[in-house]
This record gives sequence, C-alpha cells and structure tokens, in this order.
Amino acid sequence: MTALLIIIAALVLLFAGYVFYGAYLAKQWGIDPKKSTPANFMPDGVDYVETKPAVLMGHHFSSIAGAGPINGPIMAAVFGWVPVFLWCVIGGIFFGGLQDYGSLFASIRNEGKSIGEIIRTSMGKFAKKLFIIFSLLVLILVIASFVNVVASTFFTPALTAQQIADGVKEAGLFVLNPTENQTTAMISVCFIILAVIYGLVTNRFGVKTLPATIGGIIAIVGIIVLGLNVGLGGGRVTWIVIVALYIAMASLIPVWIMLQPRDYLSSFLLYAMILLAIAGIVVSAFTGAARGIHFELPAFTGWTQSIGHMFPALFITVACGACSGFHSLIASGTTSKQLDAEQNAKPIAYGSMLIESALGVIALIALGMVSGKFMHVENGMWSFKGSPATAFGNGIAIMFGDSSTRIYRIINALLTLSISVFALTSLDSATRLSRFMFSELFLNEDEKTWKDAKSPVRKILANPFFGTTMMVVIGSILGGLKLSAIWSLFGSANQLLAGIALLAVAAWLGKVGKNNKMFFIPMAFMLCATLTQLIFTVVGKLSAMVRHAPNAMHWGNWFQLIFAFAMAVLAIVLVVEGVKTFVVQHKSKKANA
Repeated sequence: MTALLIIIAALVLLFAGYVFYGAYLAKQWGIDPKKSTPANFMPDGVDYVETKPAVLMGHHFSSIAGAGPINGPIMAAVFGWVPVFLWCVIGGIFFGGLQDYGSLFASIRNEGKSIGEIIRTSMGKFAKKLFIIFSLLVLILVIASFVNVVASTFFTPALTAQQIADGVKEAGLFVLNPTENQTTAMISVCFIILAVIYGLVTNRFGVKTLPATIGGIIAIVGIIVLGLNVGLGGGRVTWIVIVALYIAMASLIPVWIMLQPRDYLSSFLLYAMILLAIAGIVVSAFTGAARGIHFELPAFTGWTQSIGHMFPALFITVACGACSGFHSLIASGTTSKQLDAEQNAKPIAYGSMLIESALGVIALIALGMVSGKFMHVENGMWSFKGSPATAFGNGIAIMFGDSSTRIYRIINALLTLSISVFALTSLDSATRLSRFMFSELFLNEDEKTWKDAKSPVRKILANPFFGTTMMVVIGSILGGLKLSAIWSLFGSANQLLAGIALLAVAAWLGKVGKNNKMFFIPMAFMLCATLTQLIFTVVGKLSAMVRHAPNAMHWGNWFQLIFAFAMAVLAIVLVVEGVKTFVVQHKSKKANA
C-alpha cells in the first residue's frame, strides 16, 4: 500500500504543478498561439519540419527520457525513498520543467537556434564558444553513457571455460530460445526497420497518422512476439561498433526518415511501460502481501552513503528524473525546429519533463519491490549493486507474478526493451545535436553551413561527416568503460549544463524585458551542487593518484579527472560572463526606471 500512496501523491503534485505553475510561466513569458514558429516560416525538409503535436511529443519525450529517469533515481535510492521522491517532484516542477520550457520558448523566438546562439545574443561571442565546447563535452558523455547501456542490454556473454569444456557452442547471429539480452537486441533492430517504413508511408505515400499508428502498434506487437522466440547474438564490442555505425548514420539523414517516426512509435512503448507499471503498483497493493511482495526501501538511510554526501550526490545522481541539461539541447536543437505552434510548447516541454519525473518515482517504487536483491549495507553504508535496468524490470514484473512464471519473463523482457529503445533515441538525438554544435563551433556568423566556410581547414572541421565521426568515435570508445565510471561524471556535467541553460534563458529573458526572476534560485542551486561535485571528483582522483591507490592510474580515472577539471573551469568562466550580463541588465533597467 505504501507504493500506491507514493505514486498517487507524485501524480497529484506533478499534475498540479503542470496546471498552475505551467500556466503562470506561459503568462509571464507571453506565449502567443498566433505567432509563427521557425517550422512555419523557414522549413527546409531536413531539420526544420512542421510536425503534428502528437508526433513531436513522441520525439521530444522519447529523446529526453532515455535511461536517465530509471538509472538515476535507482542509484540515488541509497539515501532512502523520501529524498529521491521529494527531489523528483520538486525538481521536476520548479527546476527541470522550468529549464525545458524556457529553453524551447527561447529557441522558437530565435529562429530555432541553439542555446549557444541565444547566449551569443545576450552574453556575447566568447560565451557562446565556451558554451558550445562545454556542451560537446557533455554530449560525449551522453553518447558514452547510452552506448554503454545499449551494449549492456544487447550483448551475449562469452562462454565460460567450463561451458567450453562441456562442449557448449558460441551463439550465432540468430538464436532460438533467446536470452533476455538476445530478445532485446532482435526487437530493437526490428523496431528501427519499422520506424523507417513508418516514415516512408506517412511522409512519402500519404498514409494518414491514425491508420499508420494503428498499423505501427500492430507491427510492434508482431516484432515483440518474434523477439521472444528468435534473438540476435553478438559480443559487447560487436554491439558497441554496430550502435556507433547506427547513430552516425541516423544523425545524418533527414528527421522524417527515422528520428520522428522512431521516436513517435517508441513513445507508445514508454506510455505503455508507465501504464503497466502503475497497473502493477495497484495490483501489488492488494495482492502483494499474499505473495510476500512488499515495498521494502527505507524512507531515509542517512546523510552520507556509498555515493557520497546527500549534497551534492543526490541532486547529481537523480539527474533526468528531476532536471537535466541535456533536455535544453533537445528542446533548442531539434524540437524547436519542428514545433507547429507556441501553445504546444507547454505540453511538449514542461509536460514531458513532469511525466519523466513520474517515471523516476515509478523506478524508485520498482526498486523498493526487489530492494533485498539489489540494495546492500557495507561498512554501515548503503550501496546499490547490479544493473538499474534489471532492477527496474524485475521490480515491475514481480508485481504481476513470481520470477518463475511466463508473465514475469514477458513483462521483464518488455521493460528491458523499452529502456534500450529509449537509450537509442537519446543516442540518435545526442549525435545529431553534436553534429549541429561541432559545425557551429568552427563557423563565423556570416557562414550558415560548412560550405560557406572561407578557410579550407574550417570547411573540413565544420563538415557534418567530420564532426559526427569525431563525436561517435570518442563517445563509443569511452562507452567501453564501466557505467559507474561514466555515470557520476555524466550526472555532474549534465546538471551543470542545466545550471548554465537556466542562466542562458534568464539572460535572454532579461534582455527582451520579460520576467526572469523564477530562474535565479534554481540556477544558483544547480551551479553550486554540480561545481561542488566536480571539485570532489578532481580532489578525489588526485588524492588517489598521490597515494598510489590500486588502479588509480587507470586511463578511466585520468579521463574523469581531465573532464571534470575542464568542465569546472569552463562553467566558472561562463558563470562569470553571466553575472556580468545580469549586472549590465540591472543597471540598464535601473537607469530607465
């Protein structure tokens, strides 16, 4: 019953936030339903494509969700469910939702340009270049994190020495009676093919959205049945290479071929996953006790646990479940170029963030159902052991039946599939965004594309193929690290980006004379929390190296040290530039009063 009360409280509070605070923001900023959007007046058929709200909602929601709202709350649950619940709800309404909505609004009022361009108009060219460099570092971590997640849910483990001795043969490409990973791999690959077919029939053959959607959902059911019976084999490195090639290709083709249809169709998986989870919570509230299924996660475990002190670790680790800087890049990078009307910015940006917060609470509840399997106390501190995706799947599936039942296996496979599909959507969008920003870094103001670059060297550097290749190769190599070696740094960088995005939108609102006061507290809090975490990372890695701690000199630790230091320095310089901008705006406002 505890789990049911938690989800009811979360849904009521998040809905109230959407209705009241969302309406307040729209009024303060002057959302105008009649004003043309970039997709209306500058379509190009590749990136600027006017899109139906339901389809764009699917793209945006799927892109920002990824694996973050599941991984983050589960890994942060070492502090207990109450702190994570409060941060998901409060952070979603007043921090994450504010940033997402503000970023999308600022972008559509600036011809669908990125946050970097918005920074240039309000803070100058130098600040824009710094922001792009910082964002590219964050996108490398996004690619690395989600390449890791996808490969981990696809790969077939190598045979043990005992299995080889027993005559067990390596799995081929196609596998009958597949494992969970092999099932997920098959369904995910078929899903990509289905998305391309959907994009062609709706955009080139004129099939209406409703019949195409019905056909798409039926096809999704078909490929799930296929995947449960026939899987795809392949080692971890093999899948990292395949995923790298896929995201490189997907980022270069027009959005209507794969990005829009895949994200739209995958959103139905996400909606179904959320509804299935809520149904499981209701069912277990009344039948769980008889089967020995209980929500067993402690309410509060202490201020310091295995991942660090609650401040800043909680606010970094929860990540996308409450606030994510990556969302601002999606909002200003792809969504703003497809929005058909300003009034749809609220449900697509603000609404999607609050649904993601609800998903974070659901992930927390799922862990609570199987906490004995994944949560451990070592030296007086709580720690999470295992895969967050596995814990989520196990926790929801156990609500419907014991681990030995077929319904448990099917639901667990579907949930694992959903997580991998959303990680792929985030990968696609992150790679496309990195292409935009990599080119933007080397172009002058009077140069719109790489073809306009006057310098031969800059023409090569700004070429979409060069930028995509660089980002994918670097991100995929880092994706070979353990997730624990990437996630904490990704969390810090991601939340620091959120603080900078809040700063950028606040500076722009101040420049155009709109109310930006609601940004200052969230902005200051996120900057303080993330800079503190990065300083802890730098000091911790240096200390371990000085003490010659075991494995301290591993290249993964050097990577974390260098990245953390570089991002901290870039962020501090950007904050200084932002403060200067606010001071100038304040003096100007005072002089004109």
